[in-house]
Amino acid sequence: MTARLLLSFMLLLAGGPSLLRADLAHIKAEPNLEKRSKLALDYAEATLKEARNVYGNGDMAKSTALIGEVRESVETAEQSLKETGKNPRKSPKYFKKAEIETRALLKRIEAFQDEMSVNDRPALDPLRTKVQQVHDDLLMGIMEGKHK
Repeated sequence: MTARLLLSFMLLLAGGPSLLRADLAHIKAEPNLEKRSKLALDYAEATLKEARNVYGNGDMAKSTALIGEVRESVETAEQSLKETGKNPRKSPKYFKKAEIETRALLKRIEAFQDEMSVNDRPALDPLRTKVQQVHDDLLMGIMEGKHK
């Protein structure tokens, strides 16, 4: 993680979701699309970790808000890579990194979901579905060479 992202995450812990929104806006303002994608995925991972901690403390409402931020971060990463206009098969570097990171994020989501109460688990289903779709699209783009 970059120092700026780490500092922002620490501010999030102190200030809550309103600072989270501001930081995601900062990531979306990054002019380098590939760097924006990497920052968004790093941010998604950190935010998922925070959602897991908040859920462990019994605050389902705040955890749900953070889960929404994770989804938005993943969507930002996906859109940023699409906007590069690059063919994932010919320029796979950032696409492969994103594929690996989304696969790892998916495993963390599944582990979080396993720890949750049976009644709360459906809250992660839309996020899990979205991350799986992004991962699959990235993998297919790299393997088939189609720009999605």
